[in-house]
Amino acid sequence: MGVLTKVARPGRAIDAAESVLPLDQIVMGDCVAAMRALPAKSVDMIFADPPYNLQLGGDLNRPDGSHVDAVTDDWDKFDSFAAYDAFTRAWLTEARRILKDDGTLWVIGSYHNIFRVGAAVQDLGYWILNDIVWRKANPMPNFRGTRFTNAHETLIWASKGEKAKYTFNYRSMKTLNDELQMRSDWEFPICGGQERLKKGGVKVHPTQKPEALLYRILLASTKPGDVVLDPFFGTGTTGAVARRLGRRWIGIERELAYVDAAMERIAAALPLDESALATMQSPRSAPKVAFGVLVENGYLNPGTVLFDAKRRFTATVRADGSLLSACGASGSIHKLGAGVQNAPACNGWTFWHHEVDGALQPIDAVRQTYLLATQP
Repeated sequence: MGVLTKVARPGRAIDAAESVLPLDQIVMGDCVAAMRALPAKSVDMIFADPPYNLQLGGDLNRPDGSHVDAVTDDWDKFDSFAAYDAFTRAWLTEARRILKDDGTLWVIGSYHNIFRVGAAVQDLGYWILNDIVWRKANPMPNFRGTRFTNAHETLIWASKGEKAKYTFNYRSMKTLNDELQMRSDWEFPICGGQERLKKGGVKVHPTQKPEALLYRILLASTKPGDVVLDPFFGTGTTGAVARRLGRRWIGIERELAYVDAAMERIAAALPLDESALATMQSPRSAPKVAFGVLVENGYLNPGTVLFDAKRRFTATVRADGSLLSACGASGSIHKLGAGVQNAPACNGWTFWHHEVDGALQPIDAVRQTYLLATQP
């Protein structure tokens, strides 16, 4: 088998764009060689779950004598820390080359490797944005009773440099977290149940990641249509979640058994429809709408009386989109809102309300109605 064997997803035609990038395909072979074949600055995000170099000594058994299916595969074994460090720097160097200037890198690891990976990330010029702790709701116990139960893994999230712009869907994360700012400690169970891929009753991959973890990562740091690369594709968690969320993906994997499982899994993943993919936007990225646009399009008519939420202040909408207060002052929704409160500033969209069936609604609700009706 050649070093770079492209495996197209079954039943899918290859379009012209894929002559440049192997979109929605698994490239089979060594990850460093495969990344070298990709164009510079061509992917929006990289999620990497590299070998942890666990350095396990001997078999691991439960107290009842049963064998623990741990990571004992050749792909996780390195002759020395120096060999592991050289491998890490090689793939991180290629990852940086193919990452767009506004792209980001995610790397997950355990205490065995994450500190070595983190040092290499910084040495190569990446800028660490966060370290995320994935706290496992149901971690594997420490069967030997010689250490604390290892109940978490660490993710590094990094941009290409200190000044780099990057995608962070802050509003989506806050909405996902019941309107609280998303913290850097995430709790998910380890992969199990129907999600865990098995063949003949044996796990296909020893460290399969839960889809919920990738869902949050992709939702936080990519946009629909972005290209996501996973250089250690395994059984295709990244590809399955990317397909659901309307992102393009590229996988690199050298183990044929994992490739076969990943292809079957991704083919079965059902993409979300466009309405389900719509996520909350940050104020910075939301389309700009002037209050006067709502007036001229008939969403709020001249003469409409506006109130604050407690009905202390009133103002009348004028034909040019300005407001006139009861005391004769006039101005924009923001300027007049600040003026009637003797405040230095005011968000007029949330301060002013109009009456609908006897109840007050913020005029921002009118703006959202307009956006839903007019945005493609």
